Amino acid sequence: MPVSTLSPCVLTTNWMKVINKRLFFPLGLALLLALPSTRELTLTALSDAFFQVSVFVAATLLLYYLLIKRYPLLELGQFSQRYPKFEVLFAAFLGALPGCGGAIIVVTQFTRGQVSFGAVVAVLSATMGDAAFLLLAASPFDALLVLAISLVAGTLMGTLVNKIHADIEFHHKKPDPDVLQGKPASPLLMATKQIWIWALPLLLLVALVLAFNIEPATLFQGADTMVLYGGSFLAVASMLVWALTKNEGNYQSIACEDCPPEPESATLKAIQDTHFITVWVVAAFVTFELVSTLAGLDLAVWFNQYALWTPLIAALIGLIPGCGPQIVVTGLYLQGGLPFSALLANAISNDGDALFPAIALSPKAAFIATVYTLIPALVLGYGWYFINQWT
Repeated sequence: MPVSTLSPCVLTTNWMKVINKRLFFPLGLALLLALPSTRELTLTALSDAFFQVSVFVAATLLLYYLLIKRYPLLELGQFSQRYPKFEVLFAAFLGALPGCGGAIIVVTQFTRGQVSFGAVVAVLSATMGDAAFLLLAASPFDALLVLAISLVAGTLMGTLVNKIHADIEFHHKKPDPDVLQGKPASPLLMATKQIWIWALPLLLLVALVLAFNIEPATLFQGADTMVLYGGSFLAVASMLVWALTKNEGNYQSIACEDCPPEPESATLKAIQDTHFITVWVVAAFVTFELVSTLAGLDLAVWFNQYALWTPLIAALIGLIPGCGPQIVVTGLYLQGGLPFSALLANAISNDGDALFPAIALSPKAAFIATVYTLIPALVLGYGWYFINQWT
């Protein structure tokens, strides 16, 4: 059909498929850096996001993926057949592992009829997705507390759901083998991998200096300027690599990273996820600075005034598929913009990237499981809120 005969709606749809929506993030930052009124706070937010979060996330991810590759997880289907009484507990344990890998394993096994529906609810309730890496890097105690509570909540909720849905079967679609094959890494990503490998020790040293509240200027003259502009440059560079190494422009490609099988290289996977987390952490840090400085609104004070609603809002955000919005919530918590009760509610209702294959292969089960994860999220989120009010 000639282009001239296509309707405006069709043309718009075709253009939206071509446009890389990931580029909106770095383009928005370029605009903020170009404006004198927002340049300084944007540079500060970029540098803080990179050295306070991205560097530690990269080190944590690299260690995690290397350990997982060396000691692969037990095959869930066989475990369920041999130890059916511990299936839900094991599924919740896989969900409590940082990242979305464990949750995707359980969801995939469910679509093949290897595990129960309660195991799906357990893993989705227990998982915090990629936001767990951010919390572990910035606040390990809070991360362990959230993951421990989520593990218990997932186990109890999964066990209860199995009693409710013992005789219900869900229809599954067969996974597309072409989708499950994955894609080779781009030359840009491979070049970035080498840069990260050589630069990470130095970057980690700088990040540790800042973590111990040592002013860079006390080390040598001009160090603070180098940290400010260097961190900002590396944060933007990470965002650009993330934007340019993915062709899809749909929401799933923005909100999740590598939902299909992960690349063979643990280092490459760690770098991909670091870039993805950096984007959303930068979004949280810049949003916090813009709202606090330009709008004159102290988010911490505002959320304290309306604290009763924060667990509900955070839990509802957790229903959004993907890890991107959840990383923003965790970033706001680390910036002091959200109370712990909201973080806990979001962590439990958050299903991470595992919800995408569940929606594609078993939409009815995905919807019901998401509703079930909202129950413990609200109970525990508001439970923590009222305990703090009473003590």
